[in-house]
Amino acid sequence: MRWKKQLLTLTPYQPGKSIESVKKQYKLDQIVKLASNENPFGCSKKVLTALQNSQPGFAIYPDGYMTGLRESVASFLKVNQDELIFGNGSDNIIQIISRALLHPGANTVMATPSFSQYKHNAVIEGAEIREIPLLDGQHDLERMAAAIDDNTNVVWVCSPNNPTGTYVSENRLIAFLDKVPSHVLVVLDEAYYEYVFADDYYDSIELTKNYPNLIVLRTFSKIYGLASLRVGYGVANPSIIQALEPAREPFNVNSFGQAAAIAAIEDQEFVQTCKEKNKQGLAQFYDFCKRYDLNYYPSQTNFILIDINADADLGFQFLLERGYIVRSGKALGFPSALRITVGSAEQNEGVLRALGEFLSKQQNSAKLSGI
Repeated sequence: MRWKKQLLTLTPYQPGKSIESVKKQYKLDQIVKLASNENPFGCSKKVLTALQNSQPGFAIYPDGYMTGLRESVASFLKVNQDELIFGNGSDNIIQIISRALLHPGANTVMATPSFSQYKHNAVIEGAEIREIPLLDGQHDLERMAAAIDDNTNVVWVCSPNNPTGTYVSENRLIAFLDKVPSHVLVVLDEAYYEYVFADDYYDSIELTKNYPNLIVLRTFSKIYGLASLRVGYGVANPSIIQALEPAREPFNVNSFGQAAAIAAIEDQEFVQTCKEKNKQGLAQFYDFCKRYDLNYYPSQTNFILIDINADADLGFQFLLERGYIVRSGKALGFPSALRITVGSAEQNEGVLRALGEFLSKQQNSAKLSGI
């Protein structure tokens, strides 16, 4: 078969190990998954009630216009309904944007390391990829702006960034947007927006009113705790939404996902509680890093990237065998770091205790080898 040549250079997305597979392989009774940045506190009780009361009928297609969800999100964000596009997770909207704007002869600009699906989709569409290395863990917006030319169609800005957890400040973002030509779509990926507590963070929804070439992506998979139901959305000028809609497959958000998201967005008390617990959890990791003199990026997300001064895969395996699934930094562009999701206080204590054991073993091995 005559596959696209670029497909032959790609590998499928590699998700974190599943809890059941690790239990079986290592014969462990309890596993704590801190690899995929899921909400350790689950979802709002209002979601559970909504799902119990939702009976859309399995043989009936979902509402393709997502009427109820569209109304709820528009009301919450104070935007018009025609400023919204929905997807099977925000990943799906990344795919839609790539399908609509990227092709051979066009190029796209992105930071690296950042979320892998920007590059993945660009490769599939045959576009030229211009990757700009992070500067101290942050987007180098000056170099990204300089990389844009007449053939640039999309620029990706992940803020807060995955996997570093860093963010772009308001002043830096506005200065960047002012430099981007009007023919270039700027995709501002805010999957972790609800966790941000920085004082100089921007109001991205307001920015879409001033920059008609900007689209903001958000998701219900993270703080809302609906990762398994796959609901994401984009906010942009109606002209952008109208142009993207034909590239969206019909019925791409299932009925249960729509019902759950409507209930989730109504419970902002749950969101604020999770945000505060996450902030407290980050403090546990910061204290640990200071105690062991480890470098890390201060995070505005529900994960932290820690340089363990050792082979990341060794640290990953050590924790795995003790019942903690984290993410090795090797595949993320940080070969001596671990990306760890912030869990409950108890989960954080457990994984840090195990990581402390690993670091002690590494130090002892280094001393012995130095004798």
